[in-house]
Amino acid sequence: MIQITTVVENSPGTHNALIAEYGLSFFIDTGRDALLFDTGRTGLLVPNALRLALDLKRVRRVVLSHGHFDHSGGIRALVEQNADFELVTGKGFFEPKYATMGVAYEYVGNDFDADWLSEHGIAHQSVDMPVWEVVPGVHALTDFPRIHSDEVVNPRFKLRVDGGWADDPFADEVMLAVETPKGLVAVVGCSHPGIKNMLDAVSERLNQPIYAVIGGTHLMEASSDRIGVTLDYFRQKDIKIIGASHCTGSEAVERIRQVFGERYYANSTGAALFFD
Repeated sequence: MIQITTVVENSPGTHNALIAEYGLSFFIDTGRDALLFDTGRTGLLVPNALRLALDLKRVRRVVLSHGHFDHSGGIRALVEQNADFELVTGKGFFEPKYATMGVAYEYVGNDFDADWLSEHGIAHQSVDMPVWEVVPGVHALTDFPRIHSDEVVNPRFKLRVDGGWADDPFADEVMLAVETPKGLVAVVGCSHPGIKNMLDAVSERLNQPIYAVIGGTHLMEASSDRIGVTLDYFRQKDIKIIGASHCTGSEAVERIRQVFGERYYANSTGAALFFD
């Protein structure tokens, strides 16, 4: 049995003992292997996992979707529970990331670096190929083609480079594709390179149907037209389950709910998908 549990997400579910926060973290259990995809904003994944009966000591690999604080902020708390894992990131993960606030800049990157990982004995691997099998049946993808012209990274996201500033292309963005008996489950963090670009890469590289899409689609800043085009894309892909959340935005979530009905689920803190 394969189980994918949302340990941390912006919204609370029906389990009132869990704590929601702006961030994202998934616990993926293939039956043989356990891994984390993202770790939320703070250390809440630890008490939430305990209350969800998820054993963090089983985790041997942690994949971080990109170097923003709301996806990597739980690493320090996790290490206090389990330091016997390998961290998997995209290339450029540790480049200093900022967001513009008018004329000011705000740091939105990680609260640890490669030296901290080494000091705590955490192995680190940077994904440098388009698709790589993290554990049997779970694939990490990166280096996404930028095909869809409407999917443009917001220019407010910046990198600090050589004492200056550059637009962040999110070259470090990583997603997972989980093999299940019903098809692939695409697990995304924020989809900064564009959710359509990323799903195109899944279809092309793995040549399997996409059954479900869960996680952040970063439609919170998208125009109504772009949201409509994205929903049309989901229909064309014949995606059966959509658990879009986190940075998807209230307008996009409501439109997904209206268009897809029971095929949409509220991917809130504590929600889980099971595949037998």
